[in-house]
Amino acid sequence: MNSNSEITPRFMTTPGKNLVGIRLSMSLAANRTGELWQNLMPRRKEITNRTTTDYISMTVYDSDYFTRFNPAKTFDKWAAVEVHDFNHLPEGMETFVLPAGPYAVFHYQGPGNNPSIFSHIFETWLPSSGFIIDNRPHFEILGENYKVMDPNAEEEIWIPVKPLVK
Repeated sequence: MNSNSEITPRFMTTPGKNLVGIRLSMSLAANRTGELWQNLMPRRKEITNRTTTDYISMTVYDSDYFTRFNPAKTFDKWAAVEVHDFNHLPEGMETFVLPAGPYAVFHYQGPGNNPSIFSHIFETWLPSSGFIIDNRPHFEILGENYKVMDPNAEEEIWIPVKPLVK
């Protein structure tokens, strides 16, 4: 597993992505991420125009979400895949256009249910980085064989950032 003190991001600009998947409203206190993925995975083959075999776990926060921490504050969480277009939308699934923009991208290896990576990013790396959170979706890219409890699981954590203006 990565040592959090050694985790430094690379900076990437995503050109934007067309996503298809399932969305649920939840909070950290009432986390429904497992339910979300249990709804998508049995139906994943219905999405026929995928661009990759990866999965996207995306979170869309309100613009004031990070101003004062509250574990009961809700956000939208998505289990999705990237697609070429929205010409074939399976019943009960939704579309989302992830906007283009800069991200700090962290490579993480370890179980996906370990919150320490996010503590490191938001409490250690971000305050000294010269960046602030931008109001765009956060997402993780998970490989096709990703298993959340696997200590060797790997993912990319994409945090939307913009330069801190002093």
